[in-house]
Amino acid sequence: MSILDFAKHLGRQVFDRDDVAADKIKQQISTSLSGIDDFDVQFDDGTVTLCGDCRIPGDRAQAILIAGNIQGVERVVADDLRGPAVKEKQAAPEPKEEIYEIQSGDTLGAIAKRYYGKAGEYMRIFEANRTIIDDPDKIYPGQKIRIPLD
Repeated sequence: MSILDFAKHLGRQVFDRDDVAADKIKQQISTSLSGIDDFDVQFDDGTVTLCGDCRIPGDRAQAILIAGNIQGVERVVADDLRGPAVKEKQAAPEPKEEIYEIQSGDTLGAIAKRYYGKAGEYMRIFEANRTIIDDPDKIYPGQKIRIPLD
């Protein structure tokens, strides 16, 4: 399973009909992220296609995870969702991170201990995933999250 594949039956329910899915997914992403220009979302039989230009480092990965962690989505195609242009010397680099799939029995504390050596660092993971996780005690197997490494 690649980063762009998700569990279709898991996640936050934001649409109940395929004909409104693209608009609901776009709304969900736009509510959480404001730095995507010319943003477009398409939905076809469980596949979400994201297009646009991200102005903020990390927004590309966040948009993919937000879309993929929506119930009814099993694949996210983001070939035309571009990260920030690196034309200016001041352009910030993409954050160093790893994508992690929640396993049965996982807690953010256990994941933090595995990556950082301290369970108490779980808020670092929670803060990096506020657009995906509403409550640090409510994660589920199959959910994909970002693990900040810097």
